[in-house]
Amino acid sequence: MSTEEELHAIDLLGRVPYGRLATSMRALPFLTVARHVVIDGRVVLRMHGGLGYHDACNGTVVAYGADNFNVAAAAGNRDLWSVEFTGPAQTVEPTCAQRELFGPAPVEVNGESFTPAFLRLDPHFVQVHTLDFHATRHSLQHSVI
Repeated sequence: MSTEEELHAIDLLGRVPYGRLATSMRALPFLTVARHVVIDGRVVLRMHGGLGYHDACNGTVVAYGADNFNVAAAAGNRDLWSVEFTGPAQTVEPTCAQRELFGPAPVEVNGESFTPAFLRLDPHFVQVHTLDFHATRHSLQHSVI
C-alpha cells in the first residue's frame, strides 16, 4: 500500500520526462540521465544500453531523482520540487505497449546509435523535497539553495 508521500512523488514524477540515476560502477559513483515512466507502482527507466550502466545497476540498490528546476525556472514558476526513489533495480524487457509509454527515443548518444536498455526500480524509500520562496524581493536576495 502506498503512502500519501509516495503517491505525491509518483504524481510529481509524471510531470517531467527525464531524471538522473545514481549508483556506483567499479566502486566509483556515477550519474546518468534516463527517461522514466511509472508502471504498476514501479519506476521503469529507459537509458542507452551502449554505456553499460544498466548492467552495473542490475541487482543493486540505486537512487533515481527528478525535479522541475529547469522547467519552473524557464516559466518563472517558483514552485520547485524534487523527488527521489531508492531501491533495488532489475533489468526488464517491457511489453510493446509499455515501450510506447516512453515516447520517441533519441537517435544517438555520444555519437553512437541509441540502443534502449530498461531497468525497473522497486522504490523502498521515497522522498519529496520542495523549495518555498516568498514573493518579496528581500527574501529572494537571501535564499540559499
